[in-house]
Amino acid sequence: MISSTLEERFGSYLKTWKEQKKTTELTPGSFIEAIIDAAFWASLQHEEGYAPRISIAFVPPEEVEQPLVFGHKVRLTPYNLVKLSPAATRPGIHLGVWHEDDDLFIWGSAHLIPERCFVLEVIEPGLLVIKHKQAGGFGKFVNVAVLTGNQIKIIDKESIPAAAPFVTSLLGTSLPLHTGESINVLVELAASIRSHGRGALVLVVPPGSQKWRESVIHPITYPVIPAYDALTELMQMKESERGTPKWQESFSQALQIVGGFTAVDGATILTQQHRLLAFGAKVARATVSTPAEQVMITEPVLNGEPRIVHPAKIGGTRHLAAAQFIHDQRDSIALVASQDGRFTVFVWSEKLAMVQAHRIDVLLL
Repeated sequence: MISSTLEERFGSYLKTWKEQKKTTELTPGSFIEAIIDAAFWASLQHEEGYAPRISIAFVPPEEVEQPLVFGHKVRLTPYNLVKLSPAATRPGIHLGVWHEDDDLFIWGSAHLIPERCFVLEVIEPGLLVIKHKQAGGFGKFVNVAVLTGNQIKIIDKESIPAAAPFVTSLLGTSLPLHTGESINVLVELAASIRSHGRGALVLVVPPGSQKWRESVIHPITYPVIPAYDALTELMQMKESERGTPKWQESFSQALQIVGGFTAVDGATILTQQHRLLAFGAKVARATVSTPAEQVMITEPVLNGEPRIVHPAKIGGTRHLAAAQFIHDQRDSIALVASQDGRFTVFVWSEKLAMVQAHRIDVLLL
């Protein structure tokens, strides 16, 4: 099922097989299966004590800008992937793979790949992510499927309940840049938070509102005065200025600053306009509220079924704090990153009259 699904997803790009001079009896899905198989077995091996981290781009060298081409192409095997993996561990560097007749070969290294290109990344032993580049190329890649051992999760954004419009926008991109690209700050921040691996709780509150203060312990350990608004200013710049190399550098720096403070114990508080108000805050139940007893949990994957559970069934203290905060502050959003890599977005559903918890780690790997 996975190969046919991916063949359909990348079909507009993979149709180049039919346009090539050389023919092959194999379908695009057959090559996809072979790449997945080689990457999976490579992920279980070690090179000089290190588990390989590999990114593979399925693309011919002539479609890549400034490709690094080997003098002799190398057959795609788990052994060769492991041996070459140290060269493809840095972000944005991919081992280029393409076919010659019915065989697959590693032809070199690629950095500037096409938007529709099939990319497979080995995250850790047994964990593979299939993705492609954002339209325009700036920002985190778009995940298509996650393979963990024998478990396959195919991303299905249509499965997000209609009661969660903000989560739907969070999973896509929203603000146009002058290059024709677009970007979603919270998606990029979520990826930054997840990368530091310490876990985090981020509370996104309405701008100008002070009501959220009812749900934190005072005094706040680390208030930010005045609010840090570098991200806000960057996102409010004219469209003609957004997306330039200078803007991208400033955006990445501001994002890393905010993301870094989320690693401090306690909650980080941002406005919906991305102003940093505080970090290290402690969440408490508002004096006039009731405990959050139920949460509906969903995941944006094909055939994923919503479940109603107690917040304690989702995770630890951060998840309990997030559920209670959203139960009390229903116009806010809470983002929770676990140390084990799980990432959950908490919102209030007026339709269901309860907190909804959306697991989105499959989108952030």
